[in-house]
Amino acid sequence: MEKPKKKSRQQVYTLLVQVGRKDGDGLPDTATGGALMIYASGVDEAEAVRETVAILKQADLNPLDVTGYGTLQERQAQGHEIDDAERALMDRALAENSVVVAQLTPFFHGEESEGETPEH
Repeated sequence: MEKPKKKSRQQVYTLLVQVGRKDGDGLPDTATGGALMIYASGVDEAEAVRETVAILKQADLNPLDVTGYGTLQERQAQGHEIDDAERALMDRALAENSVVVAQLTPFFHGEESEGETPEH
C-alpha cells in the first residue's frame, strides 16, 4: 500500500539581495556591487534567506543585505502584480526546492545609494 504523499510545507519567498564585490564574483569589472531578485523555497522566510545566502557565498558572491517581500499570496494581498513569467520562476523554485535568480542588476559608482545622498 502506497503512503499518501505528505503535503509540502515549502513555500516560495521573493527576496532582494544586495551584494558587494569579491574576487571571482562575475560582476562587471567597473561594478561596485549588485542586486539580485531571487525566488527561494523554504518552510519559512528565515530558511529561504539562510539557503539563499549560503548558495550565493558558494557562488563567490558577497551578500550584504536581504530584503524579503513574502510569498506569492502575501505579495498579492499587498497589491503586487505578478506576471506569468514571474509565477513560472516561483513554480520552478518550489518544484525543485531551490533558489532561482530571476534578475541580476550590477551597481556602478553611487547607484546603490541613489536617492539617499545628502544635499550638498
